[in-house]
Amino acid sequence: MKNTIVVVDDHILIANALQTIISNFANFEVIYVCENGKELIEKLQSPHQIPNIVLLDISMPVMNGFETVCWLKEHHPEIKVMALSMQGEEKSVIKMVSNGAMGYLLKNAHPVELESALTKLTINGFFYPDWASKILFSSLNKSKEPEIKISEREREFLKYTVTELNYKEIADKMFCSPRTVESYRDNLCEKLELKTRVGLAVFAIKNGFA
Repeated sequence: MKNTIVVVDDHILIANALQTIISNFANFEVIYVCENGKELIEKLQSPHQIPNIVLLDISMPVMNGFETVCWLKEHHPEIKVMALSMQGEEKSVIKMVSNGAMGYLLKNAHPVELESALTKLTINGFFYPDWASKILFSSLNKSKEPEIKISEREREFLKYTVTELNYKEIADKMFCSPRTVESYRDNLCEKLELKTRVGLAVFAIKNGFA
């Protein structure tokens, strides 16, 4: 079964072009396109319209990408959001990731890169190209070191966040259930005021846990 995708972009030509490109990917298919976040929310009222992935433009009228990813994070956390942008502005990258985006890609990416990004997003739960990871790492370096207590098991979990292991595989390594691993993730995100695995991974590298 193919992974389902919804493209949200107010530029119809770009949205249709993405749909055509993705139709050639073996493991992905676009089930519909929307012009803005409001239209997406209306579509998601039907259970049959809920995709695995949303490719989300940032600059849109009515309801932009920043607002839309926040809504998705709250109401449909199971949907993986990959932000799409014409440029990789530092503020946009940081804000989209902080709001819950699990991936970031420029619109001028090659189709091969897009397919690879979607595959990694599906398998690992996140995808950020090197340039975006550097922005996120730099932003964490500028932030104040949080004074928090991290348990030994949480430290062990942080070590695995920088790998390509999914949560079930991490659970196997830690000899616990996937639900327990998710609790480590949720507790750390709350303590560190982070929202995504990549944020935890950058924190782990910066603070010597990985």
